[in-house]
Amino acid sequence: MEVMAEAEEALLHPKLIEVAKRYGYSSFNELQLRAFKVLRRRVNTVIVAPTGYGKTEAALFPVLSALLEEGGTEGGIRALYVTPLRALNRDIFARMGRLAKDLGVALEVRHGDTPQSVRRRIAERPPQILITTPETLQFVLVNQKLRGALRELEWVIVDELHELMSSKRGLQLTIALERLEEASERRLCRVGLSATVRNPFTAGLFLTGGRYFEIVEARGGRRYEIDVVYTRAYEEAEERAKLLAELVEKWKSVLIFTNTRDTAEALGLRLSKLCGGAVAVHHGSLSREQRTEVERRLKEGALKCVVATSSLELGIDVGHVQYVVQYMSPRQVNRLVQRVGR
Repeated sequence: MEVMAEAEEALLHPKLIEVAKRYGYSSFNELQLRAFKVLRRRVNTVIVAPTGYGKTEAALFPVLSALLEEGGTEGGIRALYVTPLRALNRDIFARMGRLAKDLGVALEVRHGDTPQSVRRRIAERPPQILITTPETLQFVLVNQKLRGALRELEWVIVDELHELMSSKRGLQLTIALERLEEASERRLCRVGLSATVRNPFTAGLFLTGGRYFEIVEARGGRRYEIDVVYTRAYEEAEERAKLLAELVEKWKSVLIFTNTRDTAEALGLRLSKLCGGAVAVHHGSLSREQRTEVERRLKEGALKCVVATSSLELGIDVGHVQYVVQYMSPRQVNRLVQRVGR
């Protein structure tokens, strides 16, 4: 199904279709086409599909298309893309930044890792699309310059919606969404993305505050092969590490999830010794430079193994990982599903 053949049906701007082809988007799947049609009408939408279905493009391409149709680069922030993780912010920017630039659309990232020089630039010249976290969104709402840039806001995309629904961060986000309604002079279109939300209808109510919304859900599903390895309670951590080292040597590119940062550090150190290097650790306490370096090397295939906490759990492009391990109990079923989906 070629993009050009589906352009009229999907209602994307011709320039976006042209540029998208240069970035490998020669076709769109059925879920994306349905999302394009719904979002073309500016309807609040919840998009539910497993990892790898292109939910980001399903939500963001209609926004880019709308910006191209309206023309111009002035008018402040027109769309917010909110994710729970700074690493996911960076990943979205890496995937969409150049494409947006080629379209003449300004796209920036603003979160806790953003350098001061970039923060000043965003405040002075607000981009049309701003990628951020729920916490930084609170700052945007109280900053005089940035709040003024929200008057023409039309779109709010919330990625990994399920991660926020049952937390204090989610409650904070719902309040922020209502404040955005007050700050903008336009009607907001809210879009939620999730791979593992159990009840899309409940997710839609959370996202919209009871306003009308539609659900675009992938038909069918994916099958995964999962092995459960039981370890005896008295077995030492070193023995478990040796078992993991065998998996690393067999699969060459392994992503291991742990529940705590201390466990990630300890396990990473053991595996590094057992596997002869090319093992890295990723969690929120590391510096921005360390985290981005690990993410880059993982995508490039330069690491045998990465031991991570939930910092790499959500929809980040982790490259060609061959094997995923959950070390000890994941504590929650939805976390296991999310991590397996990597």
